[in-house]
Order: sequence, then structure tokens, then C-alpha cells
Amino acid sequence: MSMTYKVKINNKLELDITHEEISKMDAIKTSVSKYHILQNNTSYQAEITNSDFNKKKYTVTVNNNTYDVAISNALELLIKAMGLSSGSSKHINSVKSPMPGLMLDINVQVGQEVKEDDTLLILEAMKMENIITSPRDGIIKSISATIGDAIDKGQLLIEFE
Repeated sequence: MSMTYKVKINNKLELDITHEEISKMDAIKTSVSKYHILQNNTSYQAEITNSDFNKKKYTVTVNNNTYDVAISNALELLIKAMGLSSGSSKHINSVKSPMPGLMLDINVQVGQEVKEDDTLLILEAMKMENIITSPRDGIIKSISATIGDAIDKGQLLIEFE
């Protein structure tokens, strides 16, 4: 049985690509993120300009054209078809400070709906601004700090409903 991948390009075009097709591809890695590809006697220069390995999402530039690419395997497609989510077990109810510092900015309010990776707070530590992002989608239940507060490591900053 050959492993098949569903590849979605720019949220429009969907392709099914087998592991066998990938292994037959005429591609040479020319640097850490660049490839030279030959397909049907045509030469292509490709570069992976951005990647999120955990979410299997990539930005790829081919001959100066940029494409957003999402890759799913058969198991991920089955989980999605069943109405489940591979990240559904991620249920974090609070955000605590990863380090001591000074609260510079609070980008959310109580009752506000946030998405995963939205900026919640900016904490200054060791003269660097550290952006604290949301670990999940949710609604802000409480904010336990104010701008200008000295923050201890592990201190509760935000709770989710």
C-alpha cells in the first residue's frame, strides 16, 4: 500500500501525491532551503521560505511565484473526517509567566475572544521584549496583571473560560 498525501495549494488547488511519486521526483537540494527540480524537461528553482512543521504548512517559492502549501496524510484526513482534531486534547486554562520581568503591554481584555497564537501580552525581561501568545482558541476570563507590574516567573497572567 502506497502512502498518499493530500496537498492543498493556496487553499484552492488540491492534489493527491503518493510516496512513490515523491521518490521518483528529479530534485536536487542546492542549499538548506533551496532545490533544483526537473519535471518534463523543464527546470524549476524552488525554495521553502517559511515552514511550520507541526502544522505541516509551508510557503514555497517556485521560479519567483509564491505558494502556500498544506500537507495532510491519510490518518490526519481520517481524523478530520470523523470530526475530531489532532490538537483537541490541548486544553490549557491559564497562561503563566515563563520568566520574571516587567509587564509592558496587555493586548487583550476580559471577555475578548482570541485565536491560538494571537498576541496576549508583552513582557520585558533582560532588556528584551517577549511576546506571550495564546496557547489555544478561547475567551479571556481574567487578567491578573497590569501594565508596569513586576512579574515573577510562574505568576498567573491570564485565565481562559
